[in-house]
Amino acid sequence: MSRRPPPIVRPAAPSRPAPGRWRPSVLAAAITAGAIGLAVLISLVVPTGEGRGPTGAAHPDHGPPPVRFDAPPLPLPATEVASTPPPGAPPVGMAWVPGGTFAMGCDDPQMVDARPWHGVTVDGFWVDRTEVTNAEFARFVEATGHVTSAERALDPKDFPGVPVGELAPAGLVFTPPRGPVPLDEYARWWRLVPGADWRHPEGPGTDLIGRADHPVVHVSWDDATAFARWAGKRLPTEAEWEFAARGGLDRKEFAWGDDFRPGGRWMANTWQGDFPSTDTAADGFRSTAPVATFPPNGFGLHDLAGNVWEWCADWYRPGYDASEHARDPTGPPDSFDPAEPRTPKRVQRGGSYLCSDSYCKRYDPGGRGKGDPTGGSCHVGFRCVQSAK
Repeated sequence: MSRRPPPIVRPAAPSRPAPGRWRPSVLAAAITAGAIGLAVLISLVVPTGEGRGPTGAAHPDHGPPPVRFDAPPLPLPATEVASTPPPGAPPVGMAWVPGGTFAMGCDDPQMVDARPWHGVTVDGFWVDRTEVTNAEFARFVEATGHVTSAERALDPKDFPGVPVGELAPAGLVFTPPRGPVPLDEYARWWRLVPGADWRHPEGPGTDLIGRADHPVVHVSWDDATAFARWAGKRLPTEAEWEFAARGGLDRKEFAWGDDFRPGGRWMANTWQGDFPSTDTAADGFRSTAPVATFPPNGFGLHDLAGNVWEWCADWYRPGYDASEHARDPTGPPDSFDPAEPRTPKRVQRGGSYLCSDSYCKRYDPGGRGKGDPTGGSCHVGFRCVQSAK
């Protein structure tokens, strides 16, 4: 059966679907069956649309996003790292981030949803030095019997008209085209692969041999949250994530400064070459890299730029309210994505090995992504934090 999507057909759907109703694998299957348009799939698969800025337009089901872009911004604070000492010995694999005050966001005109700069203060917390690895996730699965979102078949009752065979477990896998393609034709490099999941990142016939220390992928927000609970941790808030990523630096372009390759050294696992057809792998990798391959930032944390996108706790809405200085913000009470207003999203951060300066430069500390909390893909993972006790 051909996997090329038919012309876009907007689905009839409830205005606020329950969590779990809109998975990328579901939508891709529905595309194959001719039920749902490509735009719906891409809005869930490709973090923040990768090049498409949200419009901020109102939607009758949700109303306008509660972000006051017209509010006068407060003066921006200079980054100040607190002197709070760690509350004890570090948990295994974690580093202490003492908290402090910083300017969160960016002024990049291509990243409308990550603007504007605004002042934020966060308390101290512990954070994983690296993204959660395949080995760590395997221990969690062995201990709990957890079955990930990508490993579950879909309920035919939720998707009438979609052939049962198209509701089998599957994962979204990046598949580079043979040559240049228009950058708005996302289906040219995304493929739904039955049997692709965290154990089989590229699908049946692939495995984790030699990848125990790579970040786990094909994990949904729900999967990441389940792991965090088991580990006695939680997912970071978006503000915690960005403060940690900046490593004490003040409004620098990258997590390590303003030079992408200081001294000619590669600092992150990203895309080099012509996206999406040719990755030269000049940094040594065409897919995920072992965690901590690249240098740490000022807080001793690795891979906060590139490698894999990382789930955050917050619901996604575009933009920030710069009219007040926030302390330990936990994000909006619900989700609104102008590109797909009927589908709730959670925030993703950090970019991935598929990000390049010519297409998706969201490996900047202020760059944002978004995703259906019940879906994942081959370039989405996570790390955890732990509150000070």
